Amino acid sequence: MTVLIAGCGDLGTEAGLRFATAGHRVIGWRRTPEKLPSAIDGVAADLTRELPPVPPEVAIVVVAVAASEATEAAYRSAYVDGLRNVLDALEREGVTPRRVLFVSSTAVYGNADGGVVDERTPTEPPSFSGRILLEAEELLRSRYEHSTTTTIALRLAGIYGPGRKRLIDQVKQGTAMIPEEPRFTNRIHRDDAAAAIVRLTTMADEPEGTYIGVDDEPVDLGEVLKFLAAEMGYPEPPVGPVPVARGGDKRCSNALLQSTGFEFDYPDFRTGYRAILAGKGQRHP
Repeated sequence: MTVLIAGCGDLGTEAGLRFATAGHRVIGWRRTPEKLPSAIDGVAADLTRELPPVPPEVAIVVVAVAASEATEAAYRSAYVDGLRNVLDALEREGVTPRRVLFVSSTAVYGNADGGVVDERTPTEPPSFSGRILLEAEELLRSRYEHSTTTTIALRLAGIYGPGRKRLIDQVKQGTAMIPEEPRFTNRIHRDDAAAAIVRLTTMADEPEGTYIGVDDEPVDLGEVLKFLAAEMGYPEPPVGPVPVARGGDKRCSNALLQSTGFEFDYPDFRTGYRAILAGKGQRHP
């Protein structure tokens, strides 16, 4: 099959390499296609502008965009306008993919006060980021409502991995702070997020329309910071007031994703962060 990855950045590149390893042809749209590895056919594309031709044989489309900054305008431009432009390009070329996957976020859920959240939980985004992502999901579903194309929204929690070392850097720099009030956080290693994209778009069974992409262990942020400090030999961060994270306080369930037969390489933060600290994995441009 031919796979089109619209927004072939770090996550899209890792997914593209996995598609290529599985024997698929991969086309990667990004502003700087020369940075893509040779296994991916890079094509210059700015998702906010008119897009290049889409080969008629494209069967899988992955939209994995990222906002240029944390503003409402940037989010709308990337996630809603960018997705719409991709869908318009497919329609313009008369291409009807088998599956289209949009990389969304658990930001579409509200603060559950430590409760469990799954795909059936009502979406009550407390911020513009979640509201815009939800709007993009609805745009995708409505566009293919009466089509043979299957649409998938993969709601990822905080992605970490090679080059995504915010908490590690905070501990090293002495700026990390353990929240006074415990709160659950959710995360997924980049490699597992990429593997989930491949699994959901290529599996034989018909996928559901929405999946949560998180590892097996929602965990208190303070526990993660203490673990990192111990692993690296740094002092335990102090306890203090910390702004409420955008993700709120919730325990996201990956049961539906696991029901597809998906297996995590990094099922919890310990295995994932140990791999990063050991220098495993590659940071993609």
